Amino acid sequence: MADTQPVSRPLSPHLQIYRRTMTMMMSIAHRISGAALYIGTLILAWWLLSVAAGPNAYSLFESFISWWVGKLLLFVFTWALMHHMLGGIRHFIWDMGKGFSLGFANFMAWMTLVGGFVLTIFVWWIGYSMMGAM
Repeated sequence: MADTQPVSRPLSPHLQIYRRTMTMMMSIAHRISGAALYIGTLILAWWLLSVAAGPNAYSLFESFISWWVGKLLLFVFTWALMHHMLGGIRHFIWDMGKGFSLGFANFMAWMTLVGGFVLTIFVWWIGYSMMGAM
């Protein structure tokens, strides 16, 4: 017959016990950027559908995207794309068995964060330069 007495097992620690690390924060940011890419893909699909639907539909899309909210969404989409790409490169380096030391893992996490913003600003600077707005 099985013993019905409860077994004393250690409980899994909750998030309040863990010390926040940069690699943990970048893992969370990688998931958030993936969700932002989903929303940005919907905007991209709206653009493609509006082009196919004709001038009236495209003018509605254009009026939204040239509004400050539309530009903010595009900027966040660009950041999510750059951040997610750099996070993917970081994971690819780990898949090759490199970069597991604590110092280098933290360095890559910081470079993912900083690089995402730098590449976003660079892409937008190139875009505005090509439009002649700068």
